[in-house]
Amino acid sequence: MANAVHSFHQYQATMLFSTWQFILAFLPISFFVYFWLNGRRMIVAGKVWLVAASLYFYAYWDVSYVPLILASILLNFAIGSGLAQGYREILRPLPVRHHDLNRKVVLATGILANLVLLGYYKYTDFLITNINVLFGAGYPLHHIVLPLAISFFTFTQIAYLVDSYRGETAEYDLLNYSLFVTFFPHLIAGPIVHHRDIMSQFGSRWTLALRYSNILKGLFIFAIGLFKKVVIADTFAVWASAGFDGGQPLGFFAAWATSVSYTFQLYFDFSGYCDMAIGASLLFNIWLPINFNSPYKARNIQDFWRRWHITLSKFLRDYLYIPLGGNRSSVFRTYLNLIATFVLGGLWHGATWMFVIWGALHGTALVVHRLWQRFGRPMPLLLAWTMTFVFVNVAWVFFRAKTMTDAMRVLHGMVDIRGALGQTVAETPTAGLAWGGWMSDTLLRFLPASLVPHTITYLAIIAAFVVLRQKNSLEMSQGDLGMGKVLFGSLLFSMAMYFTLSETSSVFLYFNF
Repeated sequence: MANAVHSFHQYQATMLFSTWQFILAFLPISFFVYFWLNGRRMIVAGKVWLVAASLYFYAYWDVSYVPLILASILLNFAIGSGLAQGYREILRPLPVRHHDLNRKVVLATGILANLVLLGYYKYTDFLITNINVLFGAGYPLHHIVLPLAISFFTFTQIAYLVDSYRGETAEYDLLNYSLFVTFFPHLIAGPIVHHRDIMSQFGSRWTLALRYSNILKGLFIFAIGLFKKVVIADTFAVWASAGFDGGQPLGFFAAWATSVSYTFQLYFDFSGYCDMAIGASLLFNIWLPINFNSPYKARNIQDFWRRWHITLSKFLRDYLYIPLGGNRSSVFRTYLNLIATFVLGGLWHGATWMFVIWGALHGTALVVHRLWQRFGRPMPLLLAWTMTFVFVNVAWVFFRAKTMTDAMRVLHGMVDIRGALGQTVAETPTAGLAWGGWMSDTLLRFLPASLVPHTITYLAIIAAFVVLRQKNSLEMSQGDLGMGKVLFGSLLFSMAMYFTLSETSSVFLYFNF
């Protein structure tokens, strides 16, 4: 997590979706200029405008990295076009082996170039640190600043190269490809878009005109996402950070409040971002893929990964798990492929062993799930949901903790059941009781002394569980939006804007990855 924490401050200058600069200036200007150009049949100019606006959105963080993303786009488009052309040549009566060999070399070179770029920026210091530890060396760290969105646009373009090699891409032009990669709603933190998802939309004339139903639906989804982020996620962030970063021993109730707060912070933060991305994109008549589908309703770990960060799950399945052999080999090899896929997926999130542990836990859980399925014994639904949620919550501890010491501190508190009931009022810090005034005295009659300081947190957690049982944003936006939903969306947007304008520090968690 060290890279993620280090990068927190470097991303403060980013134009977040939840800032007034984005909501009141950038998004409206981008929208009106784009459709003004389209309305005058200046279609190419409209696409150029969207690419330029997206690059400005990216450069708002640090203009010095714009050449990096442009070079990546040009290189991958050239390689992908060559691979696609080579595939078409193979279909002709030409020596197949000669051409296929060249294409394999080109594909391997393209993938390697992308991975080297990602590896240099994301894993150089991680590699040096481990070499220093293993061999007692003293190589200095480079403290390389991670370019914004490099993990996302690298994966997007690797998928494009592989599909070009397979002959699954159409003849794209550079402008549409550039728009596909840089389109600002998905550029910074996903979802990880596939060329099949949106390239055809950019080429369709249907998307060029104003669609008022899409505008209304996009604003509705955006409002829900904004509320998730600035009202719910940022509230839970305070309690999660206090527990994980405080350094003090945590009691039973404090530890569970810390871990579950982060579990909800991460979900509402990232799903809120994706809702805003889908909503903003829909203003331009572009449907981005769904990235979350109520993952905390899952009743097993496999179902969880079909609902959580869906685009990453699909990428890992199609471009890592299946090429490794998937489930086409022996049972043992299948389980090994699962664990390897999730270990690498964990490492994709960040260059620390904590992410590797998190990935290994999920890979192992999937193996256990498959073994359980082999016995064919169904589990009661409530028990299945509880076990899934608790496991995911425990695994997030490693995802969030900066060090193993921090993770063990939280986990130790979570199993300290004896300490949950053994703390007296005299042992409870005064600050933990002062928040409620006379109410604290009343609560102490009915609740353990160690629980009272966290009453507000647990009430918020209960409210979050209630929210999770409702329809998600995509389900609510299905069909025509009636007046009730419009008023509901307006209320959420108004509350969220109040929090936005009051907020002094905010960041989307997944910008760190």
